[in-house]
Amino acid sequence: MKEQQKSNDRKAHWEQIYSNKSSEDVSWFQPKPGRSLALINDAGITKDQAIIDVGGGASRLVDYLLQAGYQQVTVLDIAQAALAISQQRLGHSAKQVEWLTADATAFKLDHPVQLWHDRAVFHFLTQARDRDAYIRNLKNTLTPEGTLILAAFSPEGPKQCSNLDIVQYDAQRITIELGPLFKLKHMEQEAHTTPSGAVQSFNYFVFGYHP
Repeated sequence: MKEQQKSNDRKAHWEQIYSNKSSEDVSWFQPKPGRSLALINDAGITKDQAIIDVGGGASRLVDYLLQAGYQQVTVLDIAQAALAISQQRLGHSAKQVEWLTADATAFKLDHPVQLWHDRAVFHFLTQARDRDAYIRNLKNTLTPEGTLILAAFSPEGPKQCSNLDIVQYDAQRITIELGPLFKLKHMEQEAHTTPSGAVQSFNYFVFGYHP
C-alpha cells in the first residue's frame, strides 16, 4: 500500500504541474530535442523498430520522430495532462502514436522495444526500490542488443527539480546502478538553458543491453 501511495503522490504532483503551467514554461522544455534526436539516429535502428519515450509527456521529441518516419513510437508519462498536450499539438498525427499513462516503475507493454529513451525521469527516483522497479521494467521491455538512452542531471547540475530531490549521475554511478547487463557505449554532456535563462548540466548516456 505504501508503494501505491507513493506512485499516487508522484502522479498527483505531475498532473498538477501540467494542469497549472504551460508546457513551454517548465524548466525542462526544449523547442527541439536535438541531442536526443541525434543519439536516436546514431543508434542504428530502422524506422519500423519500436521506440519508447519514457516521461515523454509534453515533449516535442515525438513530433520529430514522426517527421523522421519512425512508425512505432510509444510515449509514456505518469501525467495524463502532459500526454494530452502532445496529443492536442499533434492533432490527427497523434493516432500514429501509442500513448500510455503509467508510472515508469509500474507498467507493462504488450510488445518489446528496440530503443528506450528517458530524459530526466530516472534521476527523480531517489529510493533504491523505485530504481530497482524501473530497471526491472527496462529489462522486461528492451530487446536483447537494444539501446538505452538515458539523460540525467550531472554532478555539476541541480540537486532539485520541480521542488523534488533528484539523484545526480556520472558514468560510474549510472553504470553501477544499471548493472552488468548494460554496457556504456557513449556519453555526452549538455548545458540545457531553461526558459527562464538558467543553465542546467545534463549527462546523456547510451547503453547497449546484453542479457
